Amino acid sequence: MGWKYNIQEKLATVLGVEVVVDNYSYVGGGSINETFKITTNKGPFFVKKNSATRFPRMFEKEATGISLLGDSKEIEVPNIVAVGQGSNDAFLILDFINSGSKSSLFWSKFGAQLASMHKHTTESFGLDHDNYIGSLYQRNKKHNNWCDFFREERLQYQVKMARDSGSVNSSDIQSFERFYKELDSIFPKEPPSLLHGDLWSGNFMVNQDGQPVIIDPAVYYGHREMDLGMTQLFGGFDQQFYESYNYSFPLEKGWKERIQYCNLYPLLVHVNLFGGGYVNSVRSVISRF
Repeated sequence: MGWKYNIQEKLATVLGVEVVVDNYSYVGGGSINETFKITTNKGPFFVKKNSATRFPRMFEKEATGISLLGDSKEIEVPNIVAVGQGSNDAFLILDFINSGSKSSLFWSKFGAQLASMHKHTTESFGLDHDNYIGSLYQRNKKHNNWCDFFREERLQYQVKMARDSGSVNSSDIQSFERFYKELDSIFPKEPPSLLHGDLWSGNFMVNQDGQPVIIDPAVYYGHREMDLGMTQLFGGFDQQFYESYNYSFPLEKGWKERIQYCNLYPLLVHVNLFGGGYVNSVRSVISRF
C-alpha cells in the first residue's frame, strides 16, 4: 500500500494534524476506480484511486461536480476532504458515509429533491469545463440549443468512438444521421437543468438516517429528462420517485417515450467501455430511424 503515505501526508496537510492510516479495506461496486475505506486516528474516510496519467484531473473534475451539486443544497452529497496525487496514482478522499435503510418516505423525498435540483438553471447547455463519465472523456462545450448539444457533444463523439472500434456499422451510422434530423421535433424546449449526469441505481446511497445521497456524478447543465432516463436504464427507481418528481416539477407529455432517446448516450458510453450486448440495445432504439 505505497499510496497510504500519500494519503496520510495529504490528510495531515488538510486537517493540520498528524494522521496515521491504521487499516484499509476494499469497497465493492467500483468498476472504474479502486475504492477503499481507510481507518485512521482521525476517523474513517472513503478513498477513490486511479491512474494519474491515463485519466488526467479526473478526481479534480469529480470534486468540482460534487461541489456544484452540493451548492444547490437540494440533495446530500459526500463531503470532499481532499484531492491528491502520488507518483503514479491520483486519489479523491471523501468523508465515509455509513449506510442505512431507506426511510418510509425515501423515494418520495428523493424524487422531490431531484426535481428541485433540476430547477437550478443557467444560460447555456453544457459546462465551463469538460469532465468524465466513467473513464470516458465527457465534452461539455456550451450550446444555446439542447438538440445541438445532445447531437454534437453527446452522441456524435461517442458514435465516432464506436465506429472507430468497429462496434457499430455503416447502417447504424445512417440511422443516427436520420435521428439527428428529428431531434428538434422530439424534445420539448426547456431551460438547461443542473444534472447529476450519471444517475443510475449504483450512484446513490442511503445514509444512516435513511436519506438519499448522490455520488459519482458526471455533472453538466442539460435537458432534465437525461437524468430521468438514466434512472430507468438498469431497472428503474420506485414508482413513488417518479410520482413525487412529476408532482414537484411536472414533465412534458411523452417523457416516458423520450427517455429511450436520452439513454442512447449512456448506452453508447457502455458500448465504448464494455462492448457486448449494449450494441444491440443501441440498435433497438436507433434502428427505427
